[in-house]
Amino acid sequence: MIHLVDGSSKTVPSPHYQSAMIDDVVRYCQDKTILGVDTETEGFDFTSKKMIMFQIGDANQQFVIDTRLVSIEPLRNILESRDIVKIFHNAKFDYKFIKRWSNICCEGVYDTFLVERILNCGKLNYGYSLKDVCKRYLNVELNKDVRNQFVGLGSQPFKETQITYGAKDVEYLIKIHTHQQDTIDKYQLRNVVDLENEVVLAFADIEYNGLDLDVESWQKIEKVNTDKAEELETSLDVMVTNDDRLQKFVSKYLQTDMFTAVEDLRKIDIKWTSPKQVLDVFQCLVPKLDNVNGKQMYKYRFKYPLIDRYVKYKEAMKLCTSYGDAFFKNLAADNKIHTNFHQILDTGRVSSSKPNMQQIPADNVYRNCFTAPDGWSFVSADYSSQELNVIAFGSKDPVWIKALENNEDLHSTCAELVYGDEWINSAEDNCVYMTKKQKCNCKAHKKLRTNVKTINFGLAYGMGPNKLSDTLNISIEAAKSLIEKYFQAFPSIKGFLDKLGNFGKKFGYIKTFPPYNRKRWFSNWYPKIWNNKSSMMELGSIERASKNTPIQGASADMTKKALILVRDCIATNNLPVKMVMTVHDQIDTICRNDQLPLWKPLMKDLMEQAALEIVTNGLLKAEVTVSNCWEK
Repeated sequence: MIHLVDGSSKTVPSPHYQSAMIDDVVRYCQDKTILGVDTETEGFDFTSKKMIMFQIGDANQQFVIDTRLVSIEPLRNILESRDIVKIFHNAKFDYKFIKRWSNICCEGVYDTFLVERILNCGKLNYGYSLKDVCKRYLNVELNKDVRNQFVGLGSQPFKETQITYGAKDVEYLIKIHTHQQDTIDKYQLRNVVDLENEVVLAFADIEYNGLDLDVESWQKIEKVNTDKAEELETSLDVMVTNDDRLQKFVSKYLQTDMFTAVEDLRKIDIKWTSPKQVLDVFQCLVPKLDNVNGKQMYKYRFKYPLIDRYVKYKEAMKLCTSYGDAFFKNLAADNKIHTNFHQILDTGRVSSSKPNMQQIPADNVYRNCFTAPDGWSFVSADYSSQELNVIAFGSKDPVWIKALENNEDLHSTCAELVYGDEWINSAEDNCVYMTKKQKCNCKAHKKLRTNVKTINFGLAYGMGPNKLSDTLNISIEAAKSLIEKYFQAFPSIKGFLDKLGNFGKKFGYIKTFPPYNRKRWFSNWYPKIWNNKSSMMELGSIERASKNTPIQGASADMTKKALILVRDCIATNNLPVKMVMTVHDQIDTICRNDQLPLWKPLMKDLMEQAALEIVTNGLLKAEVTVSNCWEK
């Protein structure tokens, strides 16, 4: 059944399905340059829930197709054409359902949801749902309650309200697209809009393909983590009962006195998942402690073995909570993990959820549970020191540029300049760095290198003295001194960062590197903020964000361009390769084994081609590995 809805929203249902009717849809759409597209589904899981309605058209006419009765196969050429723009709202969702239930890969996509996020990046109180956007641009109150009527519909025919609802979504998309164009041009965001609209298809493919999970191996790891957490919990109780400084708490806990028999003390069973109860314990050691989360725990763990044990316990429990039974709720009907990417954060970076694959522990214990099918291998490519190369390119620091050109160990090179004689005098015999400028194993050099490495990477995240102090377990004064010595050694980097920070404070926004020039607005900025002493905290946050956003954003833009090139190469050459994951600067594919000699060098070339768009000096290189499982 196909329904035609004209511009006045008058519904014209076809009396019965006829093949000619789908031909009418094709004839109407094939000559258009812009079309709105939407779907309605039985649910949110594309692997098990079906697409039951497909809508396509323009502002004048919309076709509502009952995909339970009518195949959209005749629309393949239109949907796969890059010359016809297909407007979606949250394109990834519709793309996966169309691909799963029609085996059609949409191309030429424009996503009003993503564009709206680009246009309002960093601004508060902006909703991005279709309902929000319709209200903003069209002053239309969209009733999304009708959407729920498609769940459990079964074989029942569509009601007129459902048909009109489906058609209106298409009509509104066309009008929203028109409204967005002026703002895109006003803020010169065309390049980044094109980038995000192209890369959304790569993210959709990754979500669609998913990762195969070795469930048995994963469960074995979780059994080890659970046992470790239980062991740590028991040892914490023992440590409390055996620490004289904690007898006040023990007495309070047991509601007894200081003369309670030892055997009774062994009955203590603290709820270590209760922050309030844990705080009561630790305040016996550190009276000024006001919480048991984050920095304070890491600050005192080196002084108090009990607190150190608690930190280890929390880390073990986090693994149990994040990667235990709850993780398996994300296992789809095809026994794969299909994460959901959130494509545009304020910096342009990407996150994921259900599950968060960006936070899978970097060691290969968990990652090795994601395996390639028989006859296939993982081919993974990542950039070598991506953000450091971006900093070097932006600052044009001669030391950094020379170190990267000569393939020196950058962190050691920086440490030598920061520490001077201390570095030189602490070199051990046969120090590799002193002869070949490579990472060495000198005991003193390792510590000094780690200190400077922390600052190097911290530059991309706005790290200040407090964070450096916590990370390196040094005093704030020592952290301030180290940062001062660092910037004395690298004035070009300081000048680069200061320029970014001052720009954000002055204009209320910051942008990434050309050619994309992504913009991030600061919602807490106002024209006279510089002259307002009470706004020092806001100015500080704006300054930090202005420094790290271009670095993180340029890195994200580069990886997104690489994703586009990889996807296009696979499709154009019909390669037996699938994109299965991306984490920050890494792209993961699986490739049929007989094509590995072709794909491995090709993937390296594509990654470095993408890098050249932003880091134009050609110093940023990619490394490619091959494995039978997902590795860091």
